Amino acid sequence: MSKYIPPELVEKAKQMDLLTYFKNYYPNELVRETKTQYCTKEHDSLKMSNGFWNWCSKGVGGKNAVDYLEKTQGIHFPQSAEIVLNKMKIKTPIFEEKQEKRECKKLILPEKNNEETRAKNYLKSRGIDEEIIQKCIEKHLIYEERFYHNVVFVGYDEMGNAKYAGCRATNNSNVKMDATGSNKMYSFRLESNEKTDKIFIFEGAIDLLSYATLFKLYGQKWEDKTMISLAGVYQPAKALEQSKIPVAIENYLKKHPEITKIYLCLDSDEAGRNATKALKIVMSDKYEIIDRPPKKRQRL
Repeated sequence: MSKYIPPELVEKAKQMDLLTYFKNYYPNELVRETKTQYCTKEHDSLKMSNGFWNWCSKGVGGKNAVDYLEKTQGIHFPQSAEIVLNKMKIKTPIFEEKQEKRECKKLILPEKNNEETRAKNYLKSRGIDEEIIQKCIEKHLIYEERFYHNVVFVGYDEMGNAKYAGCRATNNSNVKMDATGSNKMYSFRLESNEKTDKIFIFEGAIDLLSYATLFKLYGQKWEDKTMISLAGVYQPAKALEQSKIPVAIENYLKKHPEITKIYLCLDSDEAGRNATKALKIVMSDKYEIIDRPPKKRQRL
């Protein structure tokens, strides 16, 4: 069992980002891909850049070397911190200067599998309509990742360039994460085939697809609805009136002034209700806001 590590030393260990860890202690393992991004010789899907690391094929990621040892090597947290501290004792690390956050990040899409069988089966097990799944696959909005068969939800900009990718495990591991370089401004969405004055907002891609399925079950054309995922739970400010509009919504509304009505289809839990309250407060002056949490057999 690892010895007790004082909190100040734990914080010191957690300051060691993974790229710095490799550069100082395993430099021969690094492969430079771009000016700011690296992978390793053994694992080209392990990406390190600007203080973060992301191993989307495994469905894990983090900020530091302690995270890496714990999540990929199966080493318990105290021992992981101890390993990093011992490395720092042997050689004082030289830290890399991080790039400014405003630097554009390139999306790194997880490698595509040759078929989508596991992704389809997973989505169908969640109650998603098979026709909707197939059409999303044909439009390259959904695909199956090669190594660990995660289902990947892709978002595009106005020029048709992929800008966002959210990974979701198709097994029981409950992995949920964004691919490196994802821009939530272009999170996963389904857009109406025709011009519309309303949009439907959801926390995640599964929620969105479930609602599309409900539209179809009730005889409505789901293709005529614009549905946008926030790519995660929205966190409002403590003072709700000071909350910011999620970038996915703000970006879409700027480009679509015809929108006048917004349906908030957020969860019925505490987080979903707080998010709904906040968005009502900050958006009701310009839009008609309708609270529409998902319910079984709800009339849409």
